[in-house]
Amino acid sequence: MKGGDGDRTESSLPQDALVDRRDFVTRMGALAAMAALTGCAVGREPTIAPAAPASRADAQAFFRSLPRPELSAGRVTDPAELTAWEAGALLRDGDLGAVEYLEAYLDRIRRWDGVYRAFNAVTEDRARARARELDSTPATEILHGIPLAIKDNIHTAGVPTTVNSHIFRDLVPEEDAMVVTNLMARGGVMLGKSQLGPLATTRALTPDGEITTMNAWAPGDPEVSPGGSSSGSATAVMARLASSSIGTQTGGSITMPSMAQGTTGLKPTFGRVSLHGVVPLSYTRDHVGPLARDVRDAALMIQAMAGVDPRDPRTGGLPPVPDFLRAATPVSRGGRPVVRWETRLGVLPGWTDADGETGENRRAFLRVAEEAGIDLVELVPPPAWEELTSGAFNALRLVERTEPFLPYLKEDVRLFGPTITSFMSGLFVSGDEYLKGQRAKLALLRLVMDDFFSQCDVATMESHIPFDMIGCPLLALPAGTRVLRGRTLPGGVLLGAPPFGEERLLALGVAVQERSDWHRRRPADPSEAEEARMTGPGARSRGRLDVDAVERQAE
Repeated sequence: MKGGDGDRTESSLPQDALVDRRDFVTRMGALAAMAALTGCAVGREPTIAPAAPASRADAQAFFRSLPRPELSAGRVTDPAELTAWEAGALLRDGDLGAVEYLEAYLDRIRRWDGVYRAFNAVTEDRARARARELDSTPATEILHGIPLAIKDNIHTAGVPTTVNSHIFRDLVPEEDAMVVTNLMARGGVMLGKSQLGPLATTRALTPDGEITTMNAWAPGDPEVSPGGSSSGSATAVMARLASSSIGTQTGGSITMPSMAQGTTGLKPTFGRVSLHGVVPLSYTRDHVGPLARDVRDAALMIQAMAGVDPRDPRTGGLPPVPDFLRAATPVSRGGRPVVRWETRLGVLPGWTDADGETGENRRAFLRVAEEAGIDLVELVPPPAWEELTSGAFNALRLVERTEPFLPYLKEDVRLFGPTITSFMSGLFVSGDEYLKGQRAKLALLRLVMDDFFSQCDVATMESHIPFDMIGCPLLALPAGTRVLRGRTLPGGVLLGAPPFGEERLLALGVAVQERSDWHRRRPADPSEAEEARMTGPGARSRGRLDVDAVERQAE
């Protein structure tokens, strides 16, 4: 393994190399204090102020850079199989219409969502009207005509936002959440609301705890988990029921479903995407990010989503939104794809020594990364690393989770269904424990800034927990395969970067994906037997989930 930065001009550097990372430590400390002072109110019918402008990028330059996908006899045989950027090239050139593209997904939803149960609601008429509107205008926006699934804890005007819970079963927001406004401004088409666990705390369940969403690779087996609370968003993408989707992450809920199903999931730097209009779980840990088919699709999504929102103070004072599309555009040297910036990938001790397929997949990933010109360095964990990343301070999220919902706990605990234990747990964390935990979180962030990322630019991660606690970005990438219950499923790796390090992650990810095919693998459609078992007369119950056991696994 080797290291070294090499010579780089400032104009060519990614944003994480140009900003003072220590400012982020001060920022997170201030936001923790803000959470204690102002809380994070939850309302049944929130009023959302007018939206701020979405972040912009040079859409035309990006469209010009897109290679056209190969067509069969000059036409698209199955638009639902295209990535968003492939479809974007065809929409740009007039070889695919927005309505045609949408109908390919609606056909699959009608045919298969009874098995997958990826959606809470499908907004078919609204989506058609939107696609017809887009077909009457030139393709000038980066998401022009791209059908999207929106997680059902994100407000959508005139469309129920239930959070799969009894508490919000009657909530129909008057305005879109900021992130939805941004996606629609860039040309997106909302297909519907994707399934999640009650109040976004588990894999997708009904409000009373019955399993709903299937892993797209095991549509007839509820015992194969689809991941965390954004599991509906992941299944929608991998089952080709949506082109891309958005999810939320407080404790692994973007990266876990992505690794479980083979999507590319990006949890951005805390504050990079507005949380205004997103039902809260933690004022200092909630994130919104994309679950996509590959790195370029993830870049399209985060470019549209990111930006300052005056109604969410967590988005203020950050560096300007960079050009994520450029970061995710492949570059070549000698005719072979390589990483855009000289990048040191730090490998934690023992990361490649994991048992069985996990270790094999990680070693294969590192081989491809090194072939792409990425320097591998052996990380030396700083003192107190194990203690501060062990999850011992993860209980802080329970306090911030419980506080906004206290009125509902007082009203009727039955409103919480199977998640009541985790919400009650937040009541039993003492004030001194909470303060110690906040200090430990800032100590971890300083350790990461001053020591961890002095050794590398991007790091392999064993768990999402440390970077969820401190707000640093994470990228989940498919890598290799694993066998579970007799089925071959995607394997995955998790990578972390310093604050504002999304460009690094995207550039590394696209270099690896240009040299591998893990991200191109798709599950087969459900068999007739699986469809009958899950949807036919006398269909087998999908069972109930041990929510407490899932909470323990997430920690």
